[in-house]
Amino acid sequence: MKKLILLGCVVLVSTMMVHAQSPLETGGKQLNAGVGLSGWGVPIYVGLDYGIYEDITIGGELSFRSYHDKYAGVKYGHSIFGIMANGNYHFNTLLDIPSEWDLYAGLNLGYFMWRSDSDYIGTGDSGFDISAQVGGRYFFKDNMAVNLEFNGGNSTAGAKIGITYIF
Repeated sequence: MKKLILLGCVVLVSTMMVHAQSPLETGGKQLNAGVGLSGWGVPIYVGLDYGIYEDITIGGELSFRSYHDKYAGVKYGHSIFGIMANGNYHFNTLLDIPSEWDLYAGLNLGYFMWRSDSDYIGTGDSGFDISAQVGGRYFFKDNMAVNLEFNGGNSTAGAKIGITYIF
């Protein structure tokens, strides 16, 4: 048990001493993946961001979720597939945030394909959505981070948590 505690302490101290890079450099790419929370099931997502200018990124994201609900006393199954484009401003330079942190906010535009059981008579439509997001990352290595994002105004409204990999 002492060895396990010692190993945990060594890992914690070594990750705190890493000099990470953040936010994404111009021309840099990062892969994001994780799970979310929403009123329509638990989405899984994967996305790619690209640095186009100092403190500005654009990107794309794919998401999927599946859930069940009851309408008029009958249980129905639903699935939602989303494809989104986003743009973010990263506040690190402006607010002089330490390099292991990345704080950002932006907008996204997406199309969501909503599929329900064929006899479903409730509401649930495919279509375009626009929304805003605010999020942050903590880089525990030069190219790896955990991320948390909050968004609203579309069919993925809620929160996302995941990992980021810079390549």
